[in-house]
Amino acid sequence: MITRYSRPVAAAIWSQETKYKIWFEIEAHAATKMAELGVIPKESADAIWAKGKDANFDADRIDEIERTTKHDVIAFLTHVAEIVGEEARFLHQGMTSSDVLDTCFAVQLARSSDLLIEGVDRVLAALETRAKEHKYTPTVGRSHGIHAEPVTFGLKLAGYHAEFQRAKRRLITAKEEIATCAISGAVGTFANVDPAVEQYVADQMGLTVEPVSTQVIPRDRHAAFFAALGVVASSVERLAVEIRHLQRTEVLEAEEFFDKGQKGSSAMPHKRNPILTENLTGLARLVRSAVTPAMENVALWHERDISHSSVERGIGPDATIHLDFALHRLANVVERLNVYPENMQKNIDRLGGLVHSQRVMLALTQAGVSREDAYAAVQENAMKVWRGEGAFLDFLKADDRVTLPADQLEALFDLGYHTKNVDVVFKRVFGD
Repeated sequence: MITRYSRPVAAAIWSQETKYKIWFEIEAHAATKMAELGVIPKESADAIWAKGKDANFDADRIDEIERTTKHDVIAFLTHVAEIVGEEARFLHQGMTSSDVLDTCFAVQLARSSDLLIEGVDRVLAALETRAKEHKYTPTVGRSHGIHAEPVTFGLKLAGYHAEFQRAKRRLITAKEEIATCAISGAVGTFANVDPAVEQYVADQMGLTVEPVSTQVIPRDRHAAFFAALGVVASSVERLAVEIRHLQRTEVLEAEEFFDKGQKGSSAMPHKRNPILTENLTGLARLVRSAVTPAMENVALWHERDISHSSVERGIGPDATIHLDFALHRLANVVERLNVYPENMQKNIDRLGGLVHSQRVMLALTQAGVSREDAYAAVQENAMKVWRGEGAFLDFLKADDRVTLPADQLEALFDLGYHTKNVDVVFKRVFGD
């Protein structure tokens, strides 16, 4: 995890302090239920909670113990015993390390999901505000990076809003799938721990029970979770790349905000660079780098091994913290984006009306000209404009193959024609 690209609230979920607090809660909740079932004395379970709930577990001390035990959960339990006293012998009855580790990981991923969903909500709010602001602001649509036909800038942003609606649904589903609890003991048979303990811990930790845990929670869940994060990261990158292109000097239809005192280059004082959206492209790559290892973690040996463990210690915090940061950075970019409608209009006009070529061709076919002949006539005149020889409308009026009256031809160059269904799309995206 790179602190430069992390928000404290997201990083805190993965801190040692948080991890050990969750570990204790899992163990203590299990003890409470075991006491209710008569497995351990109730006064011992009460003492565990009383002495441990406000304890500051010492990560350095746990590390010191682990250097001898070579086992993190045993080191933690040894340290808890130092705090709780003799009642600690009733902790971890019938449980195995994965019960603690996997359930804790599920809690951390679920809490991270909540932050990611909040981040998407902020992106959605920013996109809706700016889309409605520029609902009818004309701009040129591009295919292959080349001018195609007119759209509106609001319509562009509405498309991204729809995409992030899907991102939110993906994250909600990912959270539901990952938020499972396993307290099933060695190889998942419940031989030494009652299934009621698992249900109780799950309820207390805000999780559901894992139907079959085989000692570990199946990693197809984690693969689906990180895959969802990868898709959301790609959506972040798609919008970031769009803004980067729009900020190019030759285009300059929109650009990132440039604060007072900000510097664009150590060498060239004139520079205003799309540094935030370029950073978002990089962060998206980092998040997606977790997807393949998560997929490879699915195939464990028999009931369990720990080949997944080292991977998840890295990708868990890295992917969630970086995506959380990216979502809030993206929202900030959209909220403060400089938009230049006058440059959008200039770019529409750069090709002298060529963006209306399809409409001219269709009008000719409706007037009785074959599609092939209409295409050829429009294209030949368009190529003259590409070569800088004159204006498209003038060429069309002078071409005998273009049988449309001058006033009808001129009407075909109306930008409003291309915005007539914007309301339909906006209703689909934003509702009434």
